[in-house]
Amino acid sequence: MGRLAKKAIVIPQGVKINLDGQTINISGAKGTLSLPWPVDLSVTCDGQQVMLGSNVSAERRRLFRKTEEKLGLYRKLILNMIAGITKEFEKILEIHGIGFKAEVKSKKLVLELGFTHPVEMEIPEGITVDVVKNTIIYVRGIDKQLVGNFAARVRAISPPESYKGTGIRYRGEYVRQKVGKAAAGGTK
Repeated sequence: MGRLAKKAIVIPQGVKINLDGQTINISGAKGTLSLPWPVDLSVTCDGQQVMLGSNVSAERRRLFRKTEEKLGLYRKLILNMIAGITKEFEKILEIHGIGFKAEVKSKKLVLELGFTHPVEMEIPEGITVDVVKNTIIYVRGIDKQLVGNFAARVRAISPPESYKGTGIRYRGEYVRQKVGKAAAGGTK
């Protein structure tokens, strides 16, 4: 079992945690998130901290090693939920290319990326999308998985092209550009 999962999760001020059966509900200033956990894990909360443990007895622990491996995952998921409630997660996408642009129209992200038609993407509930200068897209929300998934789906529409460098990329992402064909200048 990883030692990190044995550490208690400290609950910051302004965050309330409610255990309801096999679900943990975390609410704060930005909103509310919930997470179901497996039956073989135990979660306890005393108001100041959250502890994770295993419901598996010591003699059967070898058979249920997968349960022990989940403790670190669920600890990190709870930490991400607390971080999202206190401060939102953000992904920044940049559009590179002549004539490429984006805009938000009535809960849809409209991208013009050199295709024959503009690409429209429905913005999921719980996410806010802002477009600055028609080429910088800010994706914000309290659910880290939802923000990352939507940003990855937007990037997948036109990933960075390795010869010209056009397309959608994350801010700070390095795209290695390849050298194009050299002119054939053979001698006769």
